[in-house]
Amino acid sequence: MNDTRVTFTSGDREIVLIGTAHVSRESIEEVAAAIREGSPPPDMVCVELDQGRYDSISKKENWDKLDVTKILKEGKGFLLMANLVLAGFQRRLGQGLGVKPGEEMLTALETAKELGINYALCDREIQITLRRAWARCGLWNKSKLMVSLVSSAFTTEKLSGEEIENLKNRSELDGMMNELAQYLPPVKETLIDERDRYLAAKIWTSGGRRVLAVVGAGHMAGIKTHLEKMASGEESSGVEELVQIPKPGVFSRIAPWLLPAVIVFFIGLGIYNLAAGRSGAEAIFSALKTWVLLNGTLAALGTIAALGHPLSVLVSFVGAPIATLNPAIGVGLLSALTEAALRKPRVQDISSINEAVTSLKGIYRNRITKALLVFLLSSLGGVAGNVLSVLAAAGRIF
Repeated sequence: MNDTRVTFTSGDREIVLIGTAHVSRESIEEVAAAIREGSPPPDMVCVELDQGRYDSISKKENWDKLDVTKILKEGKGFLLMANLVLAGFQRRLGQGLGVKPGEEMLTALETAKELGINYALCDREIQITLRRAWARCGLWNKSKLMVSLVSSAFTTEKLSGEEIENLKNRSELDGMMNELAQYLPPVKETLIDERDRYLAAKIWTSGGRRVLAVVGAGHMAGIKTHLEKMASGEESSGVEELVQIPKPGVFSRIAPWLLPAVIVFFIGLGIYNLAAGRSGAEAIFSALKTWVLLNGTLAALGTIAALGHPLSVLVSFVGAPIATLNPAIGVGLLSALTEAALRKPRVQDISSINEAVTSLKGIYRNRITKALLVFLLSSLGGVAGNVLSVLAAAGRIF
């Protein structure tokens, strides 16, 4: 039996942390029993949910107001895709077990309501978490994160009930956290470490003399450490800095314009050399031609991989070089807007989006998720084309 409970006391307060796996039948039963059979019973129940996620799992999401075109224009395509893929991955894990993701959290809230116990939603808004994670990643880590997101969308992995329960095991969790920390340190810090502190602060300030907090098993150790620091006065319970989106640094603001500046410089240099009858113009124009072809072709191949409309493929090919020269646009935006315009989302696409993200076939058949996939894969193709063309140009010119 895994140790899924940690008790923290401070003065006359007692905080009991129950660690769960979010698609575990055993966790659901344990949470309900802890609230009903507690002696004495808790006077406050805290759960690892924010308002948005609570609304999405307690009732059908209000997808009828979803405007994919508006989302893409606002630059939130990546955030929506990330949200859907993560949700779909959890749903796939729980499908064979007859458990919906977050059902143990709902059970905790419903049981608390039934018994007249106060409750609180203690997690940070998922959109803030994702935006902070993205903002803190450099170019290399952003690329790794996007590749991970694509691989998650395409995976068909399923876990057995025993494997799900093992996710609550300390040694299993340590291995997973260490692997994430090594692969994407900023993401691990934002998704795990920051939320440990945020959850601890919300639990600490929730009120109540006996608090029962239902959290993912991976957060238990971190939350307990922060609770100890808050109890001793070593750490503040304020979380204002944890909900701010980091402003990009000077280099982050300049970096997207470096490649366009280099390309424009070489175009000018090639024209100057040609007009002056100097050598080198042919090599420069050959390198620029390679850039246009590689950038456009790989962006188009990304759209093809997403099974985009032929016109979306053409827009990707033509738009990739243009988008590179103006990073404020992005080839993913151009191709996805084209896809959404040509294949407008239907009522069934909106109503079935939750089910669509649980399978690769569903992602391709649903027009909303397909448009987002076009956005993601054409963007990856454009980035790959730019990197390869720069390497090829360096070999020719220098």
